[in-house]
Amino acid sequence: MRRVGTEEWSGLAMLVVAVAVAAPGLFGAAELMIGRGWWLALFVLLLAALLTATAAPEQGRSRYVAYGVAVVAAWTLVLTARHLGLLPVLLVLTAAVSVHVVPLSVGLTVVGLNTAVIILVAVPTTRTPAELTLIVGFYLLIQLASLLSSMTLLREQRMRRELAAAHVEVKAAGLRLEESARTEERLRISRELHDLIGHQLTVLTLELETARHLDGAAAREHVERADRVARDLLGDVRATVGQLRTESVDLGQALRRMARDLPGLDVSIDVSADLRVDEERGAAFVRAAQEIITNTIRHAEAQRLRISVTGDDGAAVLDAHDDGRGARRPAFGNGLRGLRERFEALGGEVVVDGSAGFRVTARVPTS
Repeated sequence: MRRVGTEEWSGLAMLVVAVAVAAPGLFGAAELMIGRGWWLALFVLLLAALLTATAAPEQGRSRYVAYGVAVVAAWTLVLTARHLGLLPVLLVLTAAVSVHVVPLSVGLTVVGLNTAVIILVAVPTTRTPAELTLIVGFYLLIQLASLLSSMTLLREQRMRRELAAAHVEVKAAGLRLEESARTEERLRISRELHDLIGHQLTVLTLELETARHLDGAAAREHVERADRVARDLLGDVRATVGQLRTESVDLGQALRRMARDLPGLDVSIDVSADLRVDEERGAAFVRAAQEIITNTIRHAEAQRLRISVTGDDGAAVLDAHDDGRGARRPAFGNGLRGLRERFEALGGEVVVDGSAGFRVTARVPTS
């Protein structure tokens, strides 16, 4: 179950404020120019439109339509009340929400139109120009403050997400560099083995070949030399193989290093202790985890991400599931498309499901 975050609490607070300022009109304590039922319907429409505008996918037009409906509904609610009271706070809410839906220039335009609505309603009810200026100026400043503070908060959240994504990419790059260094070291040792063993085996072969054609003490001397060469060769091989036995990075440890200390996202890693994968498959899983974590930070609006890697009938399976908003029609972007191609090249597959949160399952044969 998704944890209630600051955005959910903020939305709940806005709902309470909206109901509170509209309460006189809703419960008959304020005089209205239209029927109370129609006014109540407009208020419900305002709330539904604001919710749709903030929850709709960024790529669709529905969020813009919903926001426009919310702005017009707020204007109508204020214009059809005979006394302002605190109703202009509804206009402040639409201005604050604008940064989540439309560009700043459009939000400022909404602030200007909201202010014009307040002037239309306030002119007949205010006694002096000073009182009118005070009311209009107050709500204008409140709208600007709400809009700009919301924009600053949203920009900070985006910067945090980008910083967290960059953090993951740097950790993944470090892991790839370590693996590259180990590969270079193994290549160097293999060359040493080739040069060393090739030379000593040649000497050993010559000594034994000479011993075959001699008798008595002369042959024994060559056999003893061959024995010493063989023992030296065995010692050199053991020393060199000892260097090759340097363990590669543990997959669980590598994934935990990459997912550590991410602001705003709790990532848990669970890798089966008995799972063994080769270097190429391990690199594929690290790359998959990097892409999944980065996408979760940037797009999912999630608080938790669970990643597990287990063995299953001759295959290794990575399963990642977040508690974010998901996607009805998940699309393979460049990152996920490259990930799918990588796993298909290893004889595996990548499956994406966005029906409840966002889930990625990557499977690859272990042999």
